[in-house]
Amino acid sequence: MSGRVIPMAFHTLLLLALHQFLILPVVAYTALSDHFLNLVPSGGDDFNIENGKLLAPILIPRVPGTAGQTTAQQHFVNFFTNELPEWKMEWFNSTSRTPATGNKQIPFANLLFKREPPWVREGQSNLLTLVAHYDSKMTPEGFIGATDSAAPCAILMHVAREIDRFVTQMHSEMSALGEGGTVEMDMGVQILLLDGEEAFVSWTETDSLYGARALAEQWEMSAHPAKSFYRNPLDQISMFVLLDLLGEANPTVPSLFLPTHWAYKSMAKIEDRMRKLGLLESTPKHNFLPDAEKQASAFHKSHIEDDHKPFMFRGVPILHLITSPFPDVWHKITDDGEHLDMPTVRDWSKIVTAFALEWLDMMEVEPKEDSGAST
Repeated sequence: MSGRVIPMAFHTLLLLALHQFLILPVVAYTALSDHFLNLVPSGGDDFNIENGKLLAPILIPRVPGTAGQTTAQQHFVNFFTNELPEWKMEWFNSTSRTPATGNKQIPFANLLFKREPPWVREGQSNLLTLVAHYDSKMTPEGFIGATDSAAPCAILMHVAREIDRFVTQMHSEMSALGEGGTVEMDMGVQILLLDGEEAFVSWTETDSLYGARALAEQWEMSAHPAKSFYRNPLDQISMFVLLDLLGEANPTVPSLFLPTHWAYKSMAKIEDRMRKLGLLESTPKHNFLPDAEKQASAFHKSHIEDDHKPFMFRGVPILHLITSPFPDVWHKITDDGEHLDMPTVRDWSKIVTAFALEWLDMMEVEPKEDSGAST
């Protein structure tokens, strides 16, 4: 009996030590004040399904290789070009055959919009990476995919717009003070919109994640200059935050990975504080993010297949924000704008925006109430 007790106790100590190590990054940034949280906008009419400028244009079928794909891409490009000109845009194109299209090469195009401190060199900044896929399924015919993932894409556009003015102000202040040039200071953010997540026939390792697989492989092989702090674009990702299947009422988004549970807890705390301050519209049965107190022993291997997989296999830290169990409309023709719960969509936009601001340590920037942002 005693021969088993000792290894179990040692194993427990190791788990506790690992847990303490894993939560250390939480102290790397300061929580937003209540005043700051009050100023985080929700997006308001920009999420209107009929004419909202963020969401409405992408509530269409967006199958790779079709006109809908091109329309969605143009929507993203126009938004960042016209409203956020300081963000660097990059295309990552690939082609592939699919089981549904035979020998025809189908185009896939990932879009990246990046905002780094102006003084950094290639491979110098660590990048909060906010991710969603923008393609929709080929079947059923006419499938829109509002939760899967038009709404997450619109939420990320909102996040980029709302954090931009704070990022600009922080860069200006740091430049004036001669700061920057350290790992802690050289933080950036990038919005990654991935193509080809959906299977064309049925989900397999080769019929799914077309854009994510191509990009993860490309970034792994794209070495930065010899004296760069980070060896390749994958190393620069401080956190890969993937949004998927968001927009239905009463969602449950679990904490899936122990190594990034500390980041999940930070976002869950933001949601809880916002609810207590009366800043969120929805009245769910429980918080969207209910697993803040999840114990290390409760984590098990996640079997959810999504765009994070090719990046996770290469060592990238993943925070996966996905409704589980999946929404009732998942992969059904009813996954459209009419079945979105708009208070929930707007609340997600506030929570993710606040998380990004907190991650980027924006408590160092004095918030102003006359932002002119939609609420």
